[in-house]
Amino acid sequence: MTTRFLHTADWQLGKPFAGIDDPQKRALIQQERIQVIRRIGDVARTHQVEFVVVAGDLFDSSTASKATVAAACSAIGQLGIPVLAIPGNHDHGGPGGLWDQGFFQREHASLAPNLRILLKPEPVELDSSWIFPCPLLRRAESTDTTAWLRLPDALAGCSSDKARIVLAHGSTQEFTSQSDDDDSDSTATNLIDLSRLPDGAFDYVALGDWHGTKQVTPAAWFSGTPELDRFPKGEGHDPGNVLVVVAGRGQTPTVTSVHTGRFGWHELSFDFAEDSTLGLFRERIDGLIGQRANEDLVRLELTGSLGVEAAGHLEQALESLQARLLRLKLTNQVVVAPTADEIQALTQRPSDPLTARVASQLVTLASGTDETAAPARIALRELYAACNQH
Repeated sequence: MTTRFLHTADWQLGKPFAGIDDPQKRALIQQERIQVIRRIGDVARTHQVEFVVVAGDLFDSSTASKATVAAACSAIGQLGIPVLAIPGNHDHGGPGGLWDQGFFQREHASLAPNLRILLKPEPVELDSSWIFPCPLLRRAESTDTTAWLRLPDALAGCSSDKARIVLAHGSTQEFTSQSDDDDSDSTATNLIDLSRLPDGAFDYVALGDWHGTKQVTPAAWFSGTPELDRFPKGEGHDPGNVLVVVAGRGQTPTVTSVHTGRFGWHELSFDFAEDSTLGLFRERIDGLIGQRANEDLVRLELTGSLGVEAAGHLEQALESLQARLLRLKLTNQVVVAPTADEIQALTQRPSDPLTARVASQLVTLASGTDETAAPARIALRELYAACNQH
């Protein structure tokens, strides 16, 4: 007997995205975390899965707003198939948490009767499988939540013909979660030791916590978050997916990754070797985001030097990016270095000796390395623009 199901995790509904300053843009990216549930439903219907498992962190915190709870329950209810979820470190199942709150329980019963929150480490029987939940009952557990699966009676009463699926949230010894500036939480204490699970006892381990899709063993996977929520962590980090799994008792599971993410999170480093490279920079940006608006976030690191006029054009390009992107995380270390022609145009002005004298002083200051250099470069750029208005 085989079962076909969908493995997902780390929805983190209600995540604040504090790094996005514009409230309208912040609202767009927050809302997309609800919208992706509908795309998950499309995948579920296309692949005709029997149920969905959420391996922790359905919500971003145990204090999710009522609006977030209502929207989540509504979207989950519309999936139309069973959804089984365990608490993760963000929405842990401790006393007084989200799952105990009256408002959640009412919305759950009214809008999402197909949702089961598994708060106990005990087997759950479905038509074609057994689910073995390993919920986090605290934000940081010092013990392995899968330890109960090593007990002699863990499988007592479980029929031998159904697939056995473990549901856990945390870091494995083989693959450790990391944090970044947009999510400073680290779950290194929530360690899962897959090597200590009884050989052949379980057919698939559905993991959550790492936000990229990652295979840990032939039968254990991190699904990653279905909608990207942070900048890339380097090669091999593959977020924005759900996993369609076919598992059977005693069989190696078949796992298919399906992309569900909408927003693009990009990184770009660019060094300006000369003014002419400004055109190449524009080409690189176009390659990343094309003509899109409010669909991308870019972490941009700029180095090198540009002449005064070219630096002004760069500022205009950055102004446009700031408007078009959901977020521009900018590190701008470009030095304004006037070209010989620009210096001559500013400092050799017989008809305007005052401007020439000020320009000469700014050129000297801008070439320095102390705290006056940066404002001098800005002033030099503004002065050049003012002298070339006509």
